[in-house]
Amino acid sequence: MDFSPIIQQVYNALWYLIPLAILAGILKSPWFKGITGEFLVNTAARLFLAKDEYHLIKDVTLQTDDGTTQIDHIIVSRYGVFVIETKNMKGWIFGSANQKTWTQKIYKHTHKFQNPLDQNYKHVKTLEALLDIPASAIHSLVVFVGDSTFKTELPDNVVYAGGYIRYIKARHDVILSQADVETVTAEIEQLRLQRGFTTNRQHVNHLRQKKAPSPPAAPSIVPPITASTTSQSQKPCPKCGGTMILRTARKGKKAGNQFWGCATYPACRGVMKHA
Repeated sequence: MDFSPIIQQVYNALWYLIPLAILAGILKSPWFKGITGEFLVNTAARLFLAKDEYHLIKDVTLQTDDGTTQIDHIIVSRYGVFVIETKNMKGWIFGSANQKTWTQKIYKHTHKFQNPLDQNYKHVKTLEALLDIPASAIHSLVVFVGDSTFKTELPDNVVYAGGYIRYIKARHDVILSQADVETVTAEIEQLRLQRGFTTNRQHVNHLRQKKAPSPPAAPSIVPPITASTTSQSQKPCPKCGGTMILRTARKGKKAGNQFWGCATYPACRGVMKHA
């Protein structure tokens, strides 16, 4: 018996379910949830925070000693630098400041996830090392979006949805001058890696490598800088004596200009003009 006509009829009746299933998969994916959460935070900032007073920088990937770190949002103002980690989750959320993992509960399903305050801690420490401002001027803030409910008492800097606007506006003490705000904003824009697929892929690979066990590294020998190695492509740092590398300014009045910067930056901030 030929089942082809029956199969064709079934296909004609149900073909539209295929793109719907694909769309449902995309909507439920962590990638789409992340995009949605960041969009909501960005939109709230644009609507309720004055642009001349609060400077929003989104999706910032910075180089660290062991790879890269990715920050969802940074808001720079005279009242401090707010480092924001966004979580798009649903269900009941249980946690405390000192717990390594928090709990998400949806009916009978329980899921453990990293304490987002610990996750944001590295972001804050990275900015502390890169920016020449007091550590007290940098504030960690975690924002939950989506259909979630806090079932335990959480720290004041863990808020739900638009509550992060109230948290920021509640700070009235001026910490940074307007010149500081402009300098910090320009430095972040200059230090961030170029946005795009390549940067995101490298960051994801870095996270996977951190989770995977690795064999012990062989000791490395760094040759001393001598007259033969100090050439037009390699110079000694005037501050620490290490190697200088050629960099290009991305922002500010000197955007596009090249300069020599210490290879150990931000540990050493030695710079030299490029002839």
